[in-house]
Amino acid sequence: MRKDSRLIVVANRLPVQRVGRGSSARWERSSGGLVTAMSPILRRHAGVWIGWTGNAGRAPAPFTHERLMIRPIGLSEREVHDYYQGFCNRTIWPLFHDALRPPEFQRDRWDCYIEINRRFARAAARSARRGDIIWVHDYQLLLAPRMIRELRRDIKIGFFLHIPFPPEELFAWLPWRQAVVRGLLGADLVGFQTFSDAQNFSRAARRYAPAEGTDTEITCENRRIRINAFPISIDFRDFERRANQSAVVQRARQIRQRIGPERRIMLAVDRLDYTKGIESRLRAFEDLLERKLIRVEDCVLIQIAVPSRENVTEYQEMRMRIEQTVGRINGEFSQPGHVAVHYFRRSVTPDDLSAYYRAADVMLVTPLRDGMNLVAKEYVATRTDYSGVLVLSEFAGAARELRRALLVNPHDIQGVAATILQALRLPRDEARKRMMILRMIVRRHDVYDWAEKFLEALER
Repeated sequence: MRKDSRLIVVANRLPVQRVGRGSSARWERSSGGLVTAMSPILRRHAGVWIGWTGNAGRAPAPFTHERLMIRPIGLSEREVHDYYQGFCNRTIWPLFHDALRPPEFQRDRWDCYIEINRRFARAAARSARRGDIIWVHDYQLLLAPRMIRELRRDIKIGFFLHIPFPPEELFAWLPWRQAVVRGLLGADLVGFQTFSDAQNFSRAARRYAPAEGTDTEITCENRRIRINAFPISIDFRDFERRANQSAVVQRARQIRQRIGPERRIMLAVDRLDYTKGIESRLRAFEDLLERKLIRVEDCVLIQIAVPSRENVTEYQEMRMRIEQTVGRINGEFSQPGHVAVHYFRRSVTPDDLSAYYRAADVMLVTPLRDGMNLVAKEYVATRTDYSGVLVLSEFAGAARELRRALLVNPHDIQGVAATILQALRLPRDEARKRMMILRMIVRRHDVYDWAEKFLEALER
């Protein structure tokens, strides 16, 4: 980016959240994949972040936080229901994740989605100066690039999709598929996690818009739109540094001591979502115990499940099934002093998460479908002694880069079980070689590399 250019980030959520009440209330940096990925970039390129506070009501006035201008967008209770809970999470989210749950198609939710995208677009157009770059993010704002383009034809617009883009046969289900394609084609550059996602979009664009071209470049309405894969990553050095802090090292030792220093620890860290494959993973672990291929005296599964969309009935039911499965496994296989599954339904601090990563012998990342999954890369970054084994779903975007992980099909329960057993029995030398290669890949292709490649491609 040019030195005098600012980066205008347009995303559904702000990078900060309100903490406390009254005079003691303050803004603190939020957790989450997008914020974690973008915060290091914005520290280098001071600019503006446009997003929703996460609560219904009027938007606060713009303010500055850690040298970043924050411009909040307000949503009413009805708009939260129709736009966010409705169209975003009951239509786009399931449809773009292989329709693992049937997507819902309701006209009133679509109308609200249009209106909220227009609100974001207007805020972005007002915030940008000539020479700035607008970078729109994710599935909540698929229409925004075209809306911004109609208001500001003098600036570069990039769009990045953090979740998968569905194959043509699934995307065809969407009644408003043409509008979504044309919305994305308002950008100068459309980025995806994998090249397969980019190909899926290019094919949809050529079918549902007056567009011609290839998998990497489309011409539409006398404009050239470039399309490519930019796999998102993490701040490798920050995770490595945190993992080596004495407090984190001591916490990891405490975890191992409390679990039992002789036991092998398998770890899974997920948001509570049906795409993450938590139930399938638990059944695979249960299968190993039932067939007496592992014993609770020798190993344990730690499942950290971060609460998500707890007011949605479907998510409440999924949580209940998961907790019942954990209870069944523990009831049947736990022994005095040796619990089979340690299940934590809560968020954890970055330091605690790093300690769990350090303590784990095997990391289980087995989503049914995932755009990337940064947990896999975070685990690799914390393995500073090159120990540990990563078991990774082939349906996570990270599997395209992290080929030296043990790849699994999460729909194959016995196949997952067999791979877990392989991970537990993997010779130390082979595990070390695999982890060395994985760390080299994540170190080389970190979040700075991701952002720089995207922004360089956008400015060409």
